[in-house]
Amino acid sequence: MKNIKITLSLLLLVGFSSCDDFLSEIPDNRTLIDTPEKISELLVTAYPNRSYFPIAEVMSDNVYDTEVQSTSIINEESYNWEMQSQIGLDSENAFWMASYEAIAAANQALDAIEKLGSPATLNPQKGEALIARAYNHFMLVSLWSNRYNPATAATDLGVPYITKPETELLVKYKRNTVQEVFDFVEQDLIEGMKYVTNEYKEPKYHFTIDAAKAFAARFYLIKGDWDKVLEFTEGLGSKPTKLRNYPAFYAAAFAQMPIEYSRVEQETNLLVDYPNSIANRSASYRFALPGNKSDEIFGVQTNIWAKANVIRPNGQYYGGINVFVPKLYEYFKYTNLTSRTGEPYTATVLFSNDEMYLNRIEALVMKNRFAEVNTELGYFLGTRTTGYNATTDILNETVVTNKFPVVANEFTPYYTLTPLQTSYIKAIAEARRRDFIREGLRWFDIKRFNLVVTHNTLEFGKVVRSNVLEKDDKRRALQIPLRASDNGIEKNPR
Repeated sequence: MKNIKITLSLLLLVGFSSCDDFLSEIPDNRTLIDTPEKISELLVTAYPNRSYFPIAEVMSDNVYDTEVQSTSIINEESYNWEMQSQIGLDSENAFWMASYEAIAAANQALDAIEKLGSPATLNPQKGEALIARAYNHFMLVSLWSNRYNPATAATDLGVPYITKPETELLVKYKRNTVQEVFDFVEQDLIEGMKYVTNEYKEPKYHFTIDAAKAFAARFYLIKGDWDKVLEFTEGLGSKPTKLRNYPAFYAAAFAQMPIEYSRVEQETNLLVDYPNSIANRSASYRFALPGNKSDEIFGVQTNIWAKANVIRPNGQYYGGINVFVPKLYEYFKYTNLTSRTGEPYTATVLFSNDEMYLNRIEALVMKNRFAEVNTELGYFLGTRTTGYNATTDILNETVVTNKFPVVANEFTPYYTLTPLQTSYIKAIAEARRRDFIREGLRWFDIKRFNLVVTHNTLEFGKVVRSNVLEKDDKRRALQIPLRASDNGIEKNPR
């Protein structure tokens, strides 16, 4: 299905592999997309074929210097919030390229639908293409721009928002503002949700109705539209049964655990992707989660009731120097069995009921609906607590404020938080941090809450460099990849 080839001048955004390769192509030498079947096949490529997980994770406070001598250059550069100098798998450049290639596929599908007269029978494909285009742009602006702030979004640099397939040889792109990107994302998302369906042979690999709602909930959470978050998460209910069953996950054989985590049969998994990635191997790098620091995230002292957390790292490298939760399954596709060469793909859960539910609870906090928050957050945390007793393990304002006291100038989103809201938001952020360890979501909380992060570099256990990511640090927006900036895309200020 992925053999349909589209040669687009959108390559200006992602760079050229070589002059000879580019010049050997006729500018508009593309496979004719003229049937519903070809459009559906094309949409398989409207999801990024690279992962942001290792990029975002290593920039967060989930990662430390383990001092092991197994690393990669981009692992070290991301740890220090530096522009990456390499363009291989799991690099910033690779994700940028893959995202715009996915956008190109979505745009070509939409163009083909329009040329076929936009029949109602193609509405599902139209909906998927619009939402995929919105999602890819949303992830790009989330990584390569400042956090969303309505006071500055109209002037903050966003990313180029591409809505048409290119037919010209040379096209210069300018960056839209963050506000423009968010407006376009919202427009595509809402329009796409009119048509999206659940009628796929393999629905969990496509934007279905539920996956689209999960995307909408994340988008409006970032935007601060709490009513919209509640609207799109209403179907979950106050105590959803379709959350991840962590006791069952940990009961599986170790080798089976990453397979179980990303299985499409898991009810919580709403959108699953298999990008070309070695994200699972990042747990073995120097800048990862060390065993002697894991308690800061998973220890009893982090549990709201001072009990053991169900989620815990039970995988290890180097005798426990590096530890990890085994949730990323790598499938290696052999292209030559004799030489044992091929391509790695990593199963990634892009949206889940668990994230959606936490987003809902956060919106309830911001609406000051604390009775519902106590019920729903208490229920969620109970599913993550060993020995949870619904009768005695009560969640209320006293418990939350005692466990998560307000620290001046710590959580500073663009909107105002009351002291009580701050304590609850901290509780939710810590729950999200544990649940989505290794999946990069912590970085987006760091950006939107403007949290300060310190990354120390060690030698024989002693700090030789302390690198602090201050509030509003310009490094919170990734630098535009060199191949893109060389082709005219404006760089981020430094």
